[in-house]
Amino acid sequence: MISVGSKAPAGLEVRTKHGRGKKASEKIEFGLFTLPVILCVLFGFYIPFSMGMAYSFTEWNGIAAKPVWIGLENFKQIFFDENFRQAYWFTAKFSVLFILLVNVLAIALAVILDQQLKTASLLRAIFFIPYILSLVIVGFIWKFIFMQGFESLGEATGLGIFQLSWLGEPGLAFISVLAVSIWQSIGFYVVIYIAGLQAVPHDLLEAATVDGAGAFRRFFSITLPLLAPSITISVFMALTNSIKVFDVILSLTGGGPGGTTYSAAFDIYRDTFQNNLYGYGTAKALILFIAVLIITIVQLTYFKRREVEG
Repeated sequence: MISVGSKAPAGLEVRTKHGRGKKASEKIEFGLFTLPVILCVLFGFYIPFSMGMAYSFTEWNGIAAKPVWIGLENFKQIFFDENFRQAYWFTAKFSVLFILLVNVLAIALAVILDQQLKTASLLRAIFFIPYILSLVIVGFIWKFIFMQGFESLGEATGLGIFQLSWLGEPGLAFISVLAVSIWQSIGFYVVIYIAGLQAVPHDLLEAATVDGAGAFRRFFSITLPLLAPSITISVFMALTNSIKVFDVILSLTGGGPGGTTYSAAFDIYRDTFQNNLYGYGTAKALILFIAVLIITIVQLTYFKRREVEG
């Protein structure tokens, strides 16, 4: 036992110094490994984001040496912009329908593919393959199908559905963009829900069966509540992806007909890179960022609370 005020043994002092030196070297090693990541995030996100915020208060065409500071004029002009209101209304409708349809369909497919089917693995791969394709490529493929494939099918079958102008009428163009987006991304959500279904305890399902609960009662009373974490993730991903929809519109409709399929992201792209209104475009992008941030925080808070209550 070491008395108060006495000197520590030499071996203990050496081990203490060695421990401190080891901790210092581990900190240096950790810093060296994380420094490249920090620099990449700094130069790839935070600095461009800060510059974009600054440009939103300026008038700049992307060519002039110095942007002109105009304060809040861009933001005032945005709220009188008819294209802005139309684009954000399109995005709101698209987001609501996409979130509802893709999650309902993904849950239904996941329940089917979670059964003991001989072709379950093959079917899972078939549904997931479109997700690994670029939305730009998917848009061009479906543009060919809507314009030429449907025309040939209409001539061969005589069905009126194939003779409609799916990309030439505003309502049908909206449905086309929505359907292609769901077709491309549903495999991702199916995988999430299959993982959630496999985590549901079979004991609970067997006990409910013994108590006389049918398939629908077991699903809505046991399976669906236990899928809450998967639903939270899927709704979050669907929400962020639908609000930022851009690629499929660019390649499928180009914003047409008559600008009726302009999304918020496509409207920002048009103003910034086609009309060279860099200050105005970054102001719109900042508003979209704030809107996405608020909506996702509210959504995650609500669904997390439901998980706890469940």
